[in-house]
Amino acid sequence: MRHLLLTFMALIVSSITAANGAHAADGPFQATGFKVGEMTADSAIVWTRTTARPEPNPADAPMATFVMSTGERFTPNARRRDANPKGRITAVEYPDGKSAADICYATPGVAAETRVLYRVMGEGKWMETAWAAVDPQSDYTRQFALSNLRPNTKYEIRIETRSPDGKPGESLDGGFRTAPAADQAARVVFAVSTGQAFTDQDRDDGFQIYPSMLKDDLSFFVHTGDIVYYDRLAKTPALADWHWQRTYSRDTNVDFHRQVGSYFIKDDHDTLIDDCWPTMKPGSMFEMTFERGLKIFRYQVPMGERTYRRIRWGRDLEVWMVEGRDFRSANNEPDGPEKTIWGAEQKRWLKQTLAASDATFRVLISPTPIVGPDRASKRDNHSNANFQHEGDEIRAFLAPLKNTVVVCGDRHWQYHSVHPETGVREFSCGPASDEHAGGWRQSDFRDDYHKYLNVIGGYLTGAVDRDADGHPTLTFRYHDVNGQVKYEHIVRDER
Repeated sequence: MRHLLLTFMALIVSSITAANGAHAADGPFQATGFKVGEMTADSAIVWTRTTARPEPNPADAPMATFVMSTGERFTPNARRRDANPKGRITAVEYPDGKSAADICYATPGVAAETRVLYRVMGEGKWMETAWAAVDPQSDYTRQFALSNLRPNTKYEIRIETRSPDGKPGESLDGGFRTAPAADQAARVVFAVSTGQAFTDQDRDDGFQIYPSMLKDDLSFFVHTGDIVYYDRLAKTPALADWHWQRTYSRDTNVDFHRQVGSYFIKDDHDTLIDDCWPTMKPGSMFEMTFERGLKIFRYQVPMGERTYRRIRWGRDLEVWMVEGRDFRSANNEPDGPEKTIWGAEQKRWLKQTLAASDATFRVLISPTPIVGPDRASKRDNHSNANFQHEGDEIRAFLAPLKNTVVVCGDRHWQYHSVHPETGVREFSCGPASDEHAGGWRQSDFRDDYHKYLNVIGGYLTGAVDRDADGHPTLTFRYHDVNGQVKYEHIVRDER
């Protein structure tokens, strides 16, 4: 009888421990946390991943060695941006018996099952998904689609894990918001960021923008791409996964994403390499390819059927997020009517849905600039001369649309600009840290474009609200990494 009582008490303690997110002694763990994404008024997608350890491998763990075509053997530093030696890579080697799972900052995955529990904040009854095994071919991730949710509602969420034989593992708690219904006037606050280089962290545990953004009581967050930077080290698919593991096991990132729902857009560096396009086959990337980059992105973030999409956030806000890599022409092709970044199908969808929207404010979020200005040497976006034909087409389409603005990523500086010929407004969110800021001179303020220019790290917020007279407004604010507001611009209803 005493043995049965002790066993029963142990089960209760184990249940309470798991519910509060403490580590189960033997795992499985969730060192990379979880993410909620693609929120609508009645649905969301939850990304989960199970790990063998509760924290990343230490910084002094070994690193991969690149064998160059010259015969040189090169072991890069994972925290510095040192240039690789010249020549092609012919092999990637690890210490005897080791793999990418054993190198510094990795969070090796483990076979396990996860499930999602969720409920309206403050209500008693949990809803739950079925248990599902993580996929070892997708870096031990599993995504869950939640449906039949309430609009404009804060949800609590709990991610539970268990071993393949059913032993409970680590549990993590968090929350997210659903979008207001299309006919509901509601305050909505969102943040936008880009340029999150692991080598340019500004805290020992990650990036200062994340705790700063938590103070803004966000409805949602958008990452516009360059979430990770493959160029220098992601020479194999396993090393590409390692980039996501090391970034999203940083404490600041884990803590933020368990509390705020997000939308993710990819750009060049988190697809393959700087300024890449589908037919590019750079010899410097060894076994990593453009096609593999597309696949990895889709399982490393919560993602629905398409990577271009639109989301309605109440009566006053609709957001479009476009895909800038999958359908593009080669940058070095001659410009003309057939040269494209977005592709014909996506462009047709964008024009039709933007023109048909009855939202008060329409926000087009692009991974790369549409207005600029940009450096004269750049050849990768709609503000550059080699994509001028499509750029002119898009700006001409956007110009007559009332209450429509562009938000972009990619550039390593903050700016608010207005196109001198069409009047299209663009807000470049800027990079995630001061260490990553650059590429433009602070003194190069161009009066014909710029309303605001600041070569710093930080983030952009947009707040949709109603003023004292009941008129809708969209207020953009530029913040430094600590959250201090550096510039504010109010977009008013022009209809």
